[in-house]
Amino acid sequence: MQQYFPHEDWQEILVNVGLQAEPFDGFGHPPCVPIGATFEDRKSLAAANVHRPRQAGIWGRQEEEAKSIVVSGGYPDDEDYGDTIIYTGQGGQTEGRHTHDQELTRGNAALVNSMSSGRPVRVIRGAVRNSEHAPQSGLRYDGLYQVEDCWSQPGVSNFLVWRYRLRAIETLRNDLPIRTLRSRPSQTAPPPAGNPAPRRRSTEVQRVIRSTATSNWVKQVHQHTCQVCGLRIETPTGAYAEAAHIRPLGTPHDGPDEPINILCLCPNHHVSFDFGMIVIEPDLTVIDRSTGQRSRLRTISGHTISEQHLAYHREHHAF
Repeated sequence: MQQYFPHEDWQEILVNVGLQAEPFDGFGHPPCVPIGATFEDRKSLAAANVHRPRQAGIWGRQEEEAKSIVVSGGYPDDEDYGDTIIYTGQGGQTEGRHTHDQELTRGNAALVNSMSSGRPVRVIRGAVRNSEHAPQSGLRYDGLYQVEDCWSQPGVSNFLVWRYRLRAIETLRNDLPIRTLRSRPSQTAPPPAGNPAPRRRSTEVQRVIRSTATSNWVKQVHQHTCQVCGLRIETPTGAYAEAAHIRPLGTPHDGPDEPINILCLCPNHHVSFDFGMIVIEPDLTVIDRSTGQRSRLRTISGHTISEQHLAYHREHHAF
């Protein structure tokens, strides 16, 4: 029989483990809840500060980052690969049926903010039929994930949905210590003192293997000059530019690490491109969605850019 993590009196639990209750702003690991803790229902999650909304799958407001999400099979577009989750945003449903487009508001916007800031999001999995990564019953806290990518596209229902790729940054460990998390300081508070003597430690991460030689070739043939604005950044060690993949690498995009799928961009336009704030038309017209300004993508002989990948980028950022 499933043994659920106790939740009746969290103050008593804190006292029993020798900890004192601290204000919790909702970000990071919740006090006294180890990864792998299971809960009977949403009420239990709320009592433990793991996920407070009783129905919404995203805990977060559009003016801040998301705190947590629940993966429970509520949208047919969800894909769960364990360490990687392709998560569908909230909204667009009426009485359990998808009836209209999702909007980039509320929790959907909060997840984009999480991607922008790099602040991790808690993932809770609910029981989902035929899923090897979900609990058999109830809900389970599965740790912190990074929001790596976001885009919009027509979903299974043909209505527009927002999708997010999340990657696990801490796997389930039985020896995970119980911990507390101090509240986030207000914007008016003085900055924290920081760490005067930071140390290095070994850690294990998963990432897509990119071809440095391919990226360097694209940057070199463009002389490290941004193809959107023409900026060439000089540093003491030489010029600096970034290689931006048009069709992202990894699941579910599976873009190739080839020159036809890479642009040479400055840091600002790399970020704008990744967020879909600039798109490139078939005739290589660059459209800045924030200003409406149009310009021509800078090209050179010998570096061909795939229209197929540019079309993929436009379709997946169809606001």
